[in-house]
Amino acid sequence: MLPEPSRAAKITQMMQITKIMMNSNTARTIWRLFLAALLLSAWAHASRVVRDELDRDVTVPDHPHRLICLAPSLTDTVYRLGRGSDIAGITDYTKYPAEAAQKPSVGGIINPSLEKIVSLQADLVLAIGDLNSLDLIHSIERLGLPVFVVYPRGLEGIYRSIESVGAAIDQQASAKELVGVLRGREQAVRRRVAGKQFPTVFYLLWNDPIMTAGHGAFITELIEIAGGRSVSSDLPSEWPRISLEVVIARQPQYLLLIKGAQTTLETLQQQANWKKLDAVRHGRVFYVDDRINFSSPLAFDALEEMAREFHP
Repeated sequence: MLPEPSRAAKITQMMQITKIMMNSNTARTIWRLFLAALLLSAWAHASRVVRDELDRDVTVPDHPHRLICLAPSLTDTVYRLGRGSDIAGITDYTKYPAEAAQKPSVGGIINPSLEKIVSLQADLVLAIGDLNSLDLIHSIERLGLPVFVVYPRGLEGIYRSIESVGAAIDQQASAKELVGVLRGREQAVRRRVAGKQFPTVFYLLWNDPIMTAGHGAFITELIEIAGGRSVSSDLPSEWPRISLEVVIARQPQYLLLIKGAQTTLETLQQQANWKKLDAVRHGRVFYVDDRINFSSPLAFDALEEMAREFHP
């Protein structure tokens, strides 16, 4: 397949045609209409190169207007940047903001439908490195669609990814402003809990197998900022699987559970092994909204809620 002429080549062609078409008023009118249409087409396909968080140079449209978000946190970020109307596709289980649920879904985060992605005629796909595999990213790119990847690690990673998405979708100023607002919310929480006695907590991300947030995870940082001490903060991986014996040995003062999840204090109290935890036996539990699981601006809603739970 021959490469598409560059914008400069198109303009050169137009100038050559001009000499032929300037012999009559009608021809000049036709030429002006043709020139306007061609220039509009050239600008519509204008592109630029941005570096994503996998250190790849990605060619993206200057002004992308059909976005596919391959994770709910990306959908939240795009909406917060004022570009929700440009989202053409989301993934399953996207619930924030509520209106995002009306968007077409391309399927699961791990295994979205490539056919559905193509059918939505996206001009940019946004992916997240710790959820969307490289195989998936490369498969989408082979279809001729640009894929921009963020990889948020820790709280600073969330800030960085907001700015990265802003750069990819031509919302740099909005991203900078949003990050400034979120940093202000973080500092307000830090001031609120300063000098208070921090309870020790164990965050139960998943019950079977037991999963939690370890060292470097943004949730671990959120717990600390909100005025708590995570007993799993020293575990070497971000999202470790551990045994109940490890939790029992650390005897957190409180459990931190997700509101509305299947695992509740009552279900744990029905299990003999879990009752070896003082927190379960004595009913000491904090509940937090599932927004704590999103590496996006939603996490700051959960941060403020946790601070109120830890320190009413």
